Amino acid sequence: MLRTVRAYLELTKPRILELLLVTTIPVMVFAAAGRPDIALLGAVLVGGALSAGSAGAFNMYFERESDAVMERTARRPLVTGVVSARAGLIFATVLGISSVGWMLTFVGPLPAALSTAGLVLYVVFYTLLLKRRTEQNIVWGGVAGCMPVLVGWTAVRGALEWPAVILFLVVFFWTPAHYWPLSIRYRDDYRRAGVPMLGATRPPSFVAIRVIGFAVVTVVCSLILPFVAEVSLLYWTVALGAGAGFVVSASLMRSRARRGGELRPMLVFRASIVYLAALFLAVGVDPLLTP
Repeated sequence: MLRTVRAYLELTKPRILELLLVTTIPVMVFAAAGRPDIALLGAVLVGGALSAGSAGAFNMYFERESDAVMERTARRPLVTGVVSARAGLIFATVLGISSVGWMLTFVGPLPAALSTAGLVLYVVFYTLLLKRRTEQNIVWGGVAGCMPVLVGWTAVRGALEWPAVILFLVVFFWTPAHYWPLSIRYRDDYRRAGVPMLGATRPPSFVAIRVIGFAVVTVVCSLILPFVAEVSLLYWTVALGAGAGFVVSASLMRSRARRGGELRPMLVFRASIVYLAALFLAVGVDPLLTP
């Protein structure tokens, strides 16, 4: 029984839920000037978790055959048979329908529409249409991962505004810079599965340059926020400091690639996680410091 419960939890891709928490909570605190409605916050997190869980389960359902030939994903529940394909599809569908109903009932029509758009983008646009057709898949498919920012903001403010757009762009440009190092690490997996991730189709030096470029644009976007919203010195400090660390880590990977040394792409992958977590933590804490 416990094994089955764990398998269904794995279908929801808990790591995606972590991104939901990291971005949604700080954005809602920031949008509410440090005084979010706790009930609304909880409702958004539940609805977002249902939507993200549904997206993850649909993704595993449609990719179960390619997952079987990749070392990184070969132990997923639909591959091992702990959960049947039919049960996985039903689970994904129930979560998706529940997320829409929950958001409409307890959050509002605009956040519900944005949340649903994120689910559709991830499942249809990214998983079914882009992932196997272009090495730019994660660039445009990553839009789905940016939607929690807009959902959280509109749940509080009732409308899209410039701060939400800027933070959306931060996550948008961060996503490829975060994921491409991982695709270098698992390039043999992606080649076996026939998935054209950039790290599997291009030389590491080429990928490293792209990672640097997207990391720089991510940091630049983060520095636009103070021009459309009031922030304290804390935000400036974190945006500049953590941003510099992110860009430097990518630059070091580029240097190692040019010298023919060990790439160590996972260092960049981890640096990207630290950067995003630090930046959005500053977003959430900043209103508490601003008079």
